[in-house]
Amino acid sequence: MDIAKRAGMKKAKVALARKLAVVMHRMLADGTCFVAAKSAHAMVVAA
Repeated sequence: MDIAKRAGMKKAKVALARKLAVVMHRMLADGTCFVAAKSAHAMVVAA
């Protein structure tokens, strides 16, 4: 939300969409599979 505070909500949404697009592109290029349980565990550990 730092971007939203500095540049506005519209730019924050674009920044998030771009970040997700980069991650999804790399996953497609590498052939990596998304594992929701692994992602959820990382979120719990980070918090």
